[in-house]
Amino acid sequence: MKKIIFLLLTSTSLFAQQTEITFKKDFDSPEIFLQLPEFKNINVRDVAISPTNDEIFFTLDAPKSAFRTILTSKKVNGKWTAFAIASFSGKYHDIEPAFSPDGTQLFFASKRPIGTETSLKKDYDLWVVTKENGEWKNPTRLPETINSDKNEYYPSIANNGTLYFTAERDDAKGKEDIYKSEFKNGTYQTPESLGEGVNTKTYEYNAYVSPDESFIIFGSYGRKGSLGKGDLYISFNKNNTWQEAVHLGKLINSDQIDYCPFVSFDKKYFFFTSEKSTIQTSYDTLSIEALKKVINTGSNGTSKIYYLPFEKLLKSIRLE
Repeated sequence: MKKIIFLLLTSTSLFAQQTEITFKKDFDSPEIFLQLPEFKNINVRDVAISPTNDEIFFTLDAPKSAFRTILTSKKVNGKWTAFAIASFSGKYHDIEPAFSPDGTQLFFASKRPIGTETSLKKDYDLWVVTKENGEWKNPTRLPETINSDKNEYYPSIANNGTLYFTAERDDAKGKEDIYKSEFKNGTYQTPESLGEGVNTKTYEYNAYVSPDESFIIFGSYGRKGSLGKGDLYISFNKNNTWQEAVHLGKLINSDQIDYCPFVSFDKKYFFFTSEKSTIQTSYDTLSIEALKKVINTGSNGTSKIYYLPFEKLLKSIRLE
């Protein structure tokens, strides 16, 4: 019993310190956004920041995705609270949080059981929680119009309520497509696969759509000219048609997977997740201290959340 109590106290203390979250004003290349000293080599991915910039959610992904949970921090009296497991998470596999533009709902993907079932689902469904008196409550699975017996991922919500998400469907152009479902009279409509400006015969996934639906940033794997195991692209909406997607270039993309895009609601920052690594394949003789620094510092191949001023990203696209 003493050992159990000790472990519980230790796990609680992981989040006891105040959280340091900073937004630099001017820099030219992506930098790591969230630093979690307690989880240096654990995958951290898919960030969501509230429209009022005072609440953050992101996913902590255990090695080999054995367990995934959503963490959060709030800005109170000008300071960010210690990271904590979100009130609706921590029991099942939960990933990919996304705010509605009005900040009253938070969507996410989950394998949690449905109804009276007790076992985890084999596939991910989309869920939503609602903010009531400052707390996120009532996890609700989206209707069968959206969810299926296959995976649904990465929700993104437009001002008019239209839901964009990744799905495996029989009518998909590729293995995974990006779909949208319009929200009319309180009901989600039959999802439609986006046009050929976005979806191809390969993989398209993890799409962020701007609230006004003027542009969409998404991941794709297997396209000609790609740099790694999954690159990020942007497509602009012209006359309700998604234009041919543009590769985000080497400023963002690496020889590994780059994914989970997000733009802050004030359009000041672009965020994404990457497994890029600066670890070399060979070194001169390393001391143990130097080895620790190589493995534990900066980009080391685990998923990390990076950010960049959004205007810098747009400028880099124009230059290319």
